[in-house]
Amino acid sequence: MRSHPIKFCILLLTALVTLFSPAVDHAQVARMEVTPFESLTLTDQDFLRGNEDGKRVTIAGELRLPRSAGGRLPAVILLHPSGGVSGAVTDWETYLLSTGVATFVVDSFTGRGIVNTINDQSQLGRLAQVEDAYRALALLAKDPRIDSNRVMLMGFSRGGQGALYASMLRFQKMHANPAVPGFAAYVAFYPDCSARYREDEDVAAVPIRILHGSADNYAPIAPCNAYVERLQAKGKDARIIVYPGANHIFDGRALKNPVFLPQAQTVRNCAWEEHEAGQLVNAATKQSFSYDDPCVERGAIIGYDANAAEQARTVVGELVTTVLKPARSP
Repeated sequence: MRSHPIKFCILLLTALVTLFSPAVDHAQVARMEVTPFESLTLTDQDFLRGNEDGKRVTIAGELRLPRSAGGRLPAVILLHPSGGVSGAVTDWETYLLSTGVATFVVDSFTGRGIVNTINDQSQLGRLAQVEDAYRALALLAKDPRIDSNRVMLMGFSRGGQGALYASMLRFQKMHANPAVPGFAAYVAFYPDCSARYREDEDVAAVPIRILHGSADNYAPIAPCNAYVERLQAKGKDARIIVYPGANHIFDGRALKNPVFLPQAQTVRNCAWEEHEAGQLVNAATKQSFSYDDPCVERGAIIGYDANAAEQARTVVGELVTTVLKPARSP
């Protein structure tokens, strides 16, 4: 019998969460729900043009509610990396729940028939998770248990790109629901910042934080430094926190020994620019960007750094306390 795609999406996300979630999770959780919702699968060009007529798709998110004294809860929406929902993501769920914050992990892959994009990033547009994030925020805004004015967006690697660029007001005007309050803060773990979009300095007037390792050879830190400098020059509340010697996925406890991914596709030596009509152009060649461009390389290191991970938790905890203001603080 052919599986229904929505049911399959829910079952697979539930299995992934069960597989990767630490046992301590259950002590923090009052309720867990896996919820399907509709999004769009857009090419980057369609997204940049503001097209909302793309291919409709049903994806799913996992909502966890912390044990709480009651009242409407703040929440964090989490966007996964190229490898999909992983132990690093569910570790963050556990921590956030312990602070009294609800979590909503968006699975951008399963409903689209994608396992991961590590070796082939062309399977899904770089900005698709921005669309998913806006759709997830609109979904939570309808939930009477969630305070839609206190929702933070947090992403990792590919999902970090989504979390970072979801802050752009131009993107919000084109793709977000105007009736829904915007995110209260944006947190991007080791994102790729090699693209320069039109009006990318016009961002939401809320905290934007990038957490990055200096030794990252998957998504190097230099373009992110440059982007934050541009944002700060415009008076934006943007900061990059650098962890010396840390690699990509420095918060992944399962990677205590660094791992080399020989086929991992990386744009570490690329620079992209958005031109008219939403066209992404290779800044060096002035031609439309393609993952077949010579600047696209393979091979990257990922690895855990206990000190960086602990310091990152402190940074996130401070944002939770000052911005989301849960009933209990980390």
